[in-house]
Amino acid sequence: MNTNDINVLKTYFKEPKKIVFVAHKNPDGDAVGSTTAMAMFYKKLGHQVQVVLPNGIPDFIAWVPGAEEVYRYDLQNIQSKKAINEADVIFLLDFNALHRVGDDMQNGLETFTGDFIMIDHHQQPDDIAMVTYSDTSISSTCQMVYHYIDALGQTDLIDEDIATSIYTGIMTDTGSFRFPSTTSTTHRIIADLIDKGAKNADIHNQVFSNNSYSRLQLLGKALTNLVLLEDCKTAYITLSQEELKQYNYNKGDTEGIVNYALSLKGIVLAGIFIEDTDQGIVKISFRSKGNFSVNQFARNHFDGGGHDNAAGGRSVDSLQETVDKFVSIVPNYKQELLVSYEI
Repeated sequence: MNTNDINVLKTYFKEPKKIVFVAHKNPDGDAVGSTTAMAMFYKKLGHQVQVVLPNGIPDFIAWVPGAEEVYRYDLQNIQSKKAINEADVIFLLDFNALHRVGDDMQNGLETFTGDFIMIDHHQQPDDIAMVTYSDTSISSTCQMVYHYIDALGQTDLIDEDIATSIYTGIMTDTGSFRFPSTTSTTHRIIADLIDKGAKNADIHNQVFSNNSYSRLQLLGKALTNLVLLEDCKTAYITLSQEELKQYNYNKGDTEGIVNYALSLKGIVLAGIFIEDTDQGIVKISFRSKGNFSVNQFARNHFDGGGHDNAAGGRSVDSLQETVDKFVSIVPNYKQELLVSYEI
């Protein structure tokens, strides 16, 4: 963060404020961790705080400190709108364009007359905030939250609960510290969070070792559906709505499945295509190795975006039509995929 922004924030929050913290639709560990951590931090400073998320928190992160006090915009619409309308300032965390919260909540945010502050690590942020802290090189929004608190000179306020939320977001968004965005600075922050009370083994077990039987069955089905495009160093997985129903799908059950496709020897580009008949779309996640940008790929073809090695998208075509489109497009990138990563 630059010195001017830090000074603006210090002055802005000298007096008590009503603050709302918002993250993107279908929140992941980084979204939940960053919003709850910031809410607990500002509550300690004497501000009135409320986290409002577009929809529900997946079970594997529903235990995160502060999650029980979160408003769901889709179910607690009156309370959520009241909190937003009465807020002085809204923090936009782990997303950088208002459409990422879904149409209904987007309309509410677009009519908000207070100030926005954005903290996010995705590419090409919209120019909508009083202060924008954007850095695509940082591993996660939760790591940026730590830097934010540090820039204010108040890391002494990070207690066990705040440390736990931040740790969870960093851990999940770095793939347990194995993605390229994990730096020595990331590890030093993690060490400090452990010193401040984050129980690393417990957090890992809560997130990764609480699978339901039906989720593992769904994973098995997903792996059965795995398709290789070996000439293009590409693999993809499909899951239909019928298959989700068959295996009692719950929110969060497909989290991380795309990484199994990327883990195949020789694979550079991986995708998962998940049918969502309620929304009338196919939800897509892409992962890549090396310098092949799935952010640009998703932006070019699937109304999405994200990071160079991890991005999402969507399609209003049928599941089969979406997959056919993907399969037809990938050969156009064959040369880039062949040289993207030395395997």
